[in-house]
Amino acid sequence: MTGTESFDIDSLLAAARSETGLDDFGSADFEEGLRVLATSIDREAGLTAAGRQAQRARLVGSLCTRLVAQDHWNRHPEILDEEIQDPVFVVGLARTGTTRLHRLLACAPDAYSVLWWQARWPSPLADDPGWRSQDARIAAAHAEIDAILETQPVLASIHPWDAEGADEEIMLCEHAFRSWVPEAFMNVPSYIDWLSREDMLPTYRYLERMLKFLQWQKREAGSHRKRWVLKAPFHLGFGAELFATFPSAKVIQTHRDPVETLPSIASMAYALWGLGSEDADPLEVGRQAFARWSGAIQTFLDFRASMPEERFLDCDFRAVGRDPLGEIERIHAWLGVPLAPEARALMEEWLVLNAREKRAPHEYSLETFGLERVAIEEGFAPYRRRFVDP
Repeated sequence: MTGTESFDIDSLLAAARSETGLDDFGSADFEEGLRVLATSIDREAGLTAAGRQAQRARLVGSLCTRLVAQDHWNRHPEILDEEIQDPVFVVGLARTGTTRLHRLLACAPDAYSVLWWQARWPSPLADDPGWRSQDARIAAAHAEIDAILETQPVLASIHPWDAEGADEEIMLCEHAFRSWVPEAFMNVPSYIDWLSREDMLPTYRYLERMLKFLQWQKREAGSHRKRWVLKAPFHLGFGAELFATFPSAKVIQTHRDPVETLPSIASMAYALWGLGSEDADPLEVGRQAFARWSGAIQTFLDFRASMPEERFLDCDFRAVGRDPLGEIERIHAWLGVPLAPEARALMEEWLVLNAREKRAPHEYSLETFGLERVAIEEGFAPYRRRFVDP
């Protein structure tokens, strides 16, 4: 494969069919998103030859995921009878401590979470019949993270990468070809524009299917737990779709001043864009970050106003930093699930092993990304009045 290899849709579909030996992709509602995304990558992303190769492989990989998942659903229709009961979603602006809080909650022995390797490859690899006992996806995940951090070492200071740790279910939405995942890795303005006009309910229906698929896999591998603990800032833009799909859901919303979070968001996106591009524009990264997250937070504020407040619990970034287990106990009390001694011990161990000072500090500035304090304060004014200024 070369850096100039085609992003033609027929070529991508054919490559996935050839790799898996399967041909049923399920519902065709993914095809338009695939076409728009592939065209945007090809014409707008400004990728290097290696970047183009990596993104083409990622598209083919998502198509393989769809094929293998659909094959399992065809052969095991009982998978779709699985029930996702009373899921808990950690939702907040990116860089507000969602990862730390999520991974602490996921330490509880009675909680399911989507692990990074499962989010990246939710379908068992086509050539791995022994996935129930020793899953080949775990080694693949470690290798991919090693390659990412070798290419962009700065990412180790920005985010705690963990191939076997709890991570974001937005990566499951990637395979519906209607998600914010691509824009995190490259400049795809046409795809962003198309996505802004689309109904996202099909994405959430696909997410539900994938969670059922993972729950079935976990049980097949001998893991039986009571509830899901999930996390993705992505849900800020789609509260109505989230609750329409998971009507028994509860949401923990994390909070931190956008003046601090927005340049951090832009810094991470800029580093990720740099994985595949040598001329990523920090000003464009900053512009997209401001537009995306100021719109998403207002959408969620409006949605929350239409819902019973008991469905939501607010957690301040500073409070979690000062007393993480105190906040965890408050969350468990809200859920009506006492924090068991075994769970607390596992969380205490996780805090020691994952202390922030074990990673290099993450350095960033507003100016690098063309961001201004006054503009952020104005753009996020309703949110800041309610959750930051008090």
